[in-house]
Amino acid sequence: MTAYTESWRLGLKAVAIYRDNSKRVQPMSSGTSKGAKPANTALNTTLNTTLNTTTVVEVQEKIVYRPVRRKLDDTRASITHKFSIGGHEGYITVGLYEDGTPGELFIRMAKEGSTISGLMDSFATAVSLALQYGVPLKFLVNKFSHVRFEPSGWTGNPQVPYAKSIMDYIFRWLGAKFIGPEYAVGEAGDTPKLQVTEPNPQQALPFAPIAADAPMCSECGGLMTRNGSCYKCENCGGTSGCS
Repeated sequence: MTAYTESWRLGLKAVAIYRDNSKRVQPMSSGTSKGAKPANTALNTTLNTTLNTTTVVEVQEKIVYRPVRRKLDDTRASITHKFSIGGHEGYITVGLYEDGTPGELFIRMAKEGSTISGLMDSFATAVSLALQYGVPLKFLVNKFSHVRFEPSGWTGNPQVPYAKSIMDYIFRWLGAKFIGPEYAVGEAGDTPKLQVTEPNPQQALPFAPIAADAPMCSECGGLMTRNGSCYKCENCGGTSGCS
């Protein structure tokens, strides 16, 4: 009676007390080895320990941060930019928050119904959700800038003259527009400007030719090299008559 009363006081869901050897499978048994402590004694010890011990549960508060979506107002300002990469034209529309930071992105390609148009529209939706859930634009720009795939080519935009892909152009333009002009800088070889010629170009080789008097190969026309007392062509393997 005391066990059931204490179980009710503790709020236990169920209490089952079995007499030793009353069932084929005993859930409360200390073992069957010789000299082991009887099951009923182990049951009484466990039950008394449970009833006489006061368990103190320490409650700890933990703050869990969850991302919150920051939606734009129904009426918002936006910027639309036209681009052309290797003959593929499109429009970039960026929706802005009240403080002027981007909050959504729309990419409209000139050829509607194409595969690239559907992919860019879906990608723009994913970028918009990322921006509204607090992903910094700098991380997106660093991730997708200088991604190389077709279509690529000259853009006609002096700020981003050459784009390795549509992704490269979009995020380099976003970085230059909303973060800083250094994000529009491309890699070496992308600028269409001519480099300044060196003032003193090299007039001659700093070393002498290997065989200045070597003849031309009669088979392929390449310059032969000395091989003992004869000459051998490194290109086709022909010789000047020696073995």
